[in-house]
Amino acid sequence: MGALSLSSICHLLLLILLAILSSGYHSDAANKGFSILEATVDEIQLAFKQKKLTSRQLVQFYINRIQRLNPELHGVIEVNPDAGALADKADYERKVKAPVSFSKLHGIPVLVKDNIATEDKMNTTAGSLALLGSVVPRDAGVVAKLREAGAIILGKASLSEWSGSRGNNAPPGWSARGGQGVNPYNKMQTPCGSSSGSAISAAANFATVTLGTETDNSILCASSLNSVVGIKPTIGLTSRAGVVPITQRQDTVGPICSTVSDATYVLDVIAGVDKNDKATIEKSKYIPKGGYAQFLRPNGLKGKRLGIVRHPYFEFNISNKEIETLLINTFEQHLSTLRKEGAIVIDHLEITNIDEIMNDISSEDTAMNTEFKIDLNAYLKELVSSPVRSVADVIVFNKKNSKLEKTEEYGQEILIAAEATNGIDKAALATLARQTNNGLVKLMKKYKLDALVAGGGPSFPIPNISKILAIGGFPGITVPAGYIQEGTPFGIFFGVLKGFEPKLIEIAYGFEKATKIRKPPQL
Repeated sequence: MGALSLSSICHLLLLILLAILSSGYHSDAANKGFSILEATVDEIQLAFKQKKLTSRQLVQFYINRIQRLNPELHGVIEVNPDAGALADKADYERKVKAPVSFSKLHGIPVLVKDNIATEDKMNTTAGSLALLGSVVPRDAGVVAKLREAGAIILGKASLSEWSGSRGNNAPPGWSARGGQGVNPYNKMQTPCGSSSGSAISAAANFATVTLGTETDNSILCASSLNSVVGIKPTIGLTSRAGVVPITQRQDTVGPICSTVSDATYVLDVIAGVDKNDKATIEKSKYIPKGGYAQFLRPNGLKGKRLGIVRHPYFEFNISNKEIETLLINTFEQHLSTLRKEGAIVIDHLEITNIDEIMNDISSEDTAMNTEFKIDLNAYLKELVSSPVRSVADVIVFNKKNSKLEKTEEYGQEILIAAEATNGIDKAALATLARQTNNGLVKLMKKYKLDALVAGGGPSFPIPNISKILAIGGFPGITVPAGYIQEGTPFGIFFGVLKGFEPKLIEIAYGFEKATKIRKPPQL
């Protein structure tokens, strides 16, 4: 073989550098013995302190990884062009300020779902081309809290367009702007939605931590099927101001991360009062003095009363009996682990009206459609500038641009149904309130439960507890619980009543520490 040309040598060196950067080590950080890939917030903060890592190196690692893997996974819609400058600012602050003044998220890159407003050079579109180029009046409340804590807004995560409220035929994780999100564990498995991009990005290590939103199932399902931890907070515990809405009655913003501790650190930062979301004023009473991180206790399961409702939350009904058997056996092992860790597991409980709740699709949909129109119109009218100012405008825009890839095929039935409504449907709201009080609330109080436990299989929709949590405004969490054929993940779910996030964190952290199930995808 002849001598290599100068251009060939340069190309070879570039390939070697990219391999190093994407293998889990930044070249500078690697020399100091620190692996960025899968590093937790605590590990990164320690590396900062020991001068083994800088925020600039951390940001560059994630950007390189996004550039290499995102064309296949579609977890990120947009990278912040100012991320490097923000990282330099964080590095400078660590040089000149006392370390005790920093939050856990100082210098940490965060990806936020593309329905969460950022007042910067990035777009906020909810995945829709109709909002491309619109200008938001201010940062979303949660983004303002992240910036105040010193976090770096790295970019926008992809999502199901309009948080899954565009059309009935659009698959989970698809948007006209971002394309189809891909599960990093199994490309044939749904990434779920609508916070699919946040979960994909957390799993694929595109950022240290991510933010998602949930109206019903978005954080919990996406986190479960991408083998990460997702917290759906009590409605109003985190601000929805500046978030493209579906309904203020059910919308919430929560963390999606690789560990319970990381998710808890994010919750500590984003929870609290925001004058632009009145619900946060009343719900701030739930925030414990000293924050949520104090409840990261390895023995958190000890003494907790956990309820097991077999129907429908442990009925998988999967055509592949081998997978069904694996799921059944795995969750039986998990219930055994809960007992061994000191939890009081109360099995074979019943939610007396569960079939009514699960089969009643119309009440929730009817309530959401009316609220969607009102809340989205209010959001669009507040924008500094925008191609659209109402749901009606969005429908017209989509019709005019239906020749764009997939938009005509996937339709916009939900938007059209919302536009056809006229005012709040009080009957539907009354039905949802009755179902909540006669369902989960009644069960939790009768048996003095600390949490409800549910399984989650790889089928979609998953028979998880998202609906009863959504219609009641209750918090929940999912933690990685295992993998089936071809590495497809599934999670275990814990749900509590309003304001009981401390117990939720204790239980989830105790389970995570006892099982240590999560493993990164083989990308």
